[in-house]
Amino acid sequence: MATPGVPRNFRLLEEMEEGQKGGGDGTMSWSPTEDEDPTMTNWSAMILGPPQTTFAGRTYSIGLTCGPKYPDEPPTARFRTKVNMTAVNSANGEILPSKVSVLTHWQQNYTIKTLLKELLRLMSTTENAQLSQPPEGSTY
Repeated sequence: MATPGVPRNFRLLEEMEEGQKGGGDGTMSWSPTEDEDPTMTNWSAMILGPPQTTFAGRTYSIGLTCGPKYPDEPPTARFRTKVNMTAVNSANGEILPSKVSVLTHWQQNYTIKTLLKELLRLMSTTENAQLSQPPEGSTY
């Protein structure tokens, strides 16, 4: 986990290394979108839908933006793969901060991995686990 007080780019380098290793359990990965972007602002993430849910067997793509105040402020995030979830704007895939506790109560020690784990947890909740999903492969 990243160390509080570390400069933004060093923190993002730590997160990049962890994300490229698959985040530990293989259900998620993340990396900067552009190799040559020194600010490491735009990121792409992939998560695997949790088993025993309507998300199972699917891979979901997410775009994240780590602004200049990250990690003091949370990243913004948007599903690129269409998904039906209570915390996601169905028109554009935006992840709604007011519906995701780690975004609402963001702490400096939280990471991209923290957010992705929370999205996986939300997929497994009663209100989301059995929602019908858009056709596989559809995007916003």
